[in-house]
Amino acid sequence: MATYKSSKTELECSAEKAFERFSNPENLKNVIANLPADKIDENQRKQLEQIELTPDSITLPGGPVGSIALRISERECPSLVRFTGEGTPVPLKLDFKITPVDDAHCDAQVVLEIDIPMMLKPMVNGPLQKMVDQFGELMRQMSRLD
Repeated sequence: MATYKSSKTELECSAEKAFERFSNPENLKNVIANLPADKIDENQRKQLEQIELTPDSITLPGGPVGSIALRISERECPSLVRFTGEGTPVPLKLDFKITPVDDAHCDAQVVLEIDIPMMLKPMVNGPLQKMVDQFGELMRQMSRLD
């Protein structure tokens, strides 16, 4: 099992508020809708619009391999929201970890555990780390929504 971690990010909200936002994937709709037009090209925007969000899952268009679903498999308030891959080519878990700092701040980190065949690991290390870092940035953006 390979592990990829984003850097820890300090969020300007309580751990409980962060947990509330991250434990419902539908909250991503606001982030996607508010992306600045000059920061994302038309192709990326079309891909984002194809993401399906429910209170318990995120379904990403997967191109030739089909859609990939991430379903919440564990919620531990206020410290953990775990997604497990459904229909993924390899087993994976995506954790949103939240650590309280004080009443108005918390630290957040994204951790991906994925079972990658050893010979593919050198080819996917960079893209998977980039994806985890992007999820970390997404957590930071979601914490700012009010």
